[in-house]
Amino acid sequence: MAASMNKNGVLAGKVAVITGASRGIGEAIAYRYAQEGAKVVVSARTVDEGDHMLPGSINGVVKRIRDAGGEALAVKCDLSNEAERVELIRATEAAYGPVDILVNNAAITYFIPVDDFPERRMKLMFEVQVFGPFHLAQLVLPKMRERKSGWILNISSHAALHPKVNAPGRGGTVYGMCKAALERFTTGLAAEASNDKIGVNVISPGLVATPGVLHHKLVNESNKDMATPVEHMAEACLHLVHGDPSVNSGHITYAADVLKNFGLTPAELLA
Repeated sequence: MAASMNKNGVLAGKVAVITGASRGIGEAIAYRYAQEGAKVVVSARTVDEGDHMLPGSINGVVKRIRDAGGEALAVKCDLSNEAERVELIRATEAAYGPVDILVNNAAITYFIPVDDFPERRMKLMFEVQVFGPFHLAQLVLPKMRERKSGWILNISSHAALHPKVNAPGRGGTVYGMCKAALERFTTGLAAEASNDKIGVNVISPGLVATPGVLHHKLVNESNKDMATPVEHMAEACLHLVHGDPSVNSGHITYAADVLKNFGLTPAELLA
């Protein structure tokens, strides 16, 4: 079945901000939300094709959404920069109004053993993957609380799980630390925001062959058969930002589990 737009879908009229949306999982989430009627703000550092060594750009994603009849806006944002985080929310509100859905997907990752990990890179990873999501949540929460409505979805990784002592290492300790912190932030905020009917969840994709994953050579001969289509992650991420937040909040979950537990069939995405 070809990808389709439903302006009266489950996210009709909702304003969704998605970070790290120039490619990969963020791009797929942007398409899926737009296909369900959301006004999507596509954010990342890569504005145009060629600005980054990997393919994809926020202007390209927005063009595909608009060409298909959806609503979307590109806003450049370096998540490590506090002023640019503030501007992302300001620009969103100026264009579309208060944020209904915030998806914290952006990440920057270095795979270096603890012995050799540079402090500046560790701080950058925490800024983008922990402090950035925390700050963006602070920026959108006041108006969500006023309206007694809103959703925050954080994108994690199986790296947050504690490894076995004899597990082969690839220098992923700091990445795992960031994702573990993001998961604890999620459950804490879910508890704090529950009285205001704000849903807060965190989800891990499993192994998805995104440009970033391929760049880091995380897909290889031994695990390539385990890779799942990005459409699966996009569908699971849709499920976690609508419905009843009294039951659909505080989840630390995985894309495969969401699809299985709720009998979801991934939709075709815009191409």
